[in-house]
Amino acid sequence: MNKNYSTRFRYLPRWITPVLQQASQDHSVVVLTGARQVGKSTLLKHEEPFRRWRYWNLDDLDTLAQARTDPGSLWADADAIVLDEAQKAPSVFSAIKLAVDQQPDRRFILSGSANWLLLSRLSESLAGRAVYFVLDPLTHGELQMHPPSDVLWRALHGEWPSDATVESPPDPTSLMAGGGMPALLRFSSEESKMQWWDGYVSTYLERDLRQISQIANLVDFRRFMQLLALRSGQILNQSGLARDAQLKQPTAHRYLNLLEATYLVERLPAFASSHSTRLMKSPKVFWREVGLALFLSGYFTRESLNHAKEWGNFFETFLYHQLRVLVSLWTPPGRLFTWRQRSGMEVDFILEHGRQILAIELKATDRPSFRDTAGIRVFLQEVPHAAGGILLHGGKEIRRFAQNIVALPWNLVTG
Repeated sequence: MNKNYSTRFRYLPRWITPVLQQASQDHSVVVLTGARQVGKSTLLKHEEPFRRWRYWNLDDLDTLAQARTDPGSLWADADAIVLDEAQKAPSVFSAIKLAVDQQPDRRFILSGSANWLLLSRLSESLAGRAVYFVLDPLTHGELQMHPPSDVLWRALHGEWPSDATVESPPDPTSLMAGGGMPALLRFSSEESKMQWWDGYVSTYLERDLRQISQIANLVDFRRFMQLLALRSGQILNQSGLARDAQLKQPTAHRYLNLLEATYLVERLPAFASSHSTRLMKSPKVFWREVGLALFLSGYFTRESLNHAKEWGNFFETFLYHQLRVLVSLWTPPGRLFTWRQRSGMEVDFILEHGRQILAIELKATDRPSFRDTAGIRVFLQEVPHAAGGILLHGGKEIRRFAQNIVALPWNLVTG
């Protein structure tokens, strides 16, 4: 077999694995959710100690019937159990509660793709017994098999890198077009990837959505997804979105909630440290997988993406995914916000962890300037207790613009 072909199929370790390993030692039930095809089952089948646990997949009809009829038989004589697609048998959660109450050393991992179905039933049956984690598409750092960067953590605590010249980041267009779904690694052509995305969307529309909610018109829903994909990385205007999609506002609102419930879309809330009336309170909207947003938007090739008027917003979507996954590994997880004044002055991301706050601005330029830090400087005037700001750019320089404002190549933060 060709060596390069073989490499595309190797398992890539996930940053969240140490977090899951520790959680499984400390808690009786660990819940791992996330969008379909992000690699939940693959992680649990490859990583210690989960690969040695008894594994059941409730996609199997015989196993599903057993789970519904006699759930306790699934873990008879086993102290560590993985139940994949657990939301398909919600009645099993009460049996798990009884099992861990009777034997606290017993361990369960429940995985599934449907946030709404899985978490609503779990919160009723396993309150106080379960901890929850989300697996996202692969980050750039995971694809490179690099460890998570600690640059943001150190900046939050006042540790800033010195001026230097480093290697330039890779071409972001290629990374965005490549996507972060593990299954895409096996394909070398853009045509094959587009075929996979087409099947992914069809499966989502025809399978997942019908399990969660009645959608009267799948054509309307797909048009809504396409219009929302073109708005990724932008301030969310629900009324304008509903109008363009030719939907009533309550319907558009429900569709947006469904996309969030299945981990495809996320709203980034506005940051506010005071009751200032000068701040915009509307959230931004991001697709959690930029490759899917590109497919839905009709950008099927790198060439078409390079000429897209939304290129900057898609790049911001790409960086948002990297940052969000990175700070989700902290205990407790970091929180991201957007910040924008009514005057138009803005900062792309505000990172908050406890009492520490950091402003993060993104510029596609490879030659960052003092002028590019304008939003950060205004934010620091408004929030003087913030640690400082980072300007992420596409060049080679690590450059200090102030005592607590530094410009960094974006890949030093994302890996």
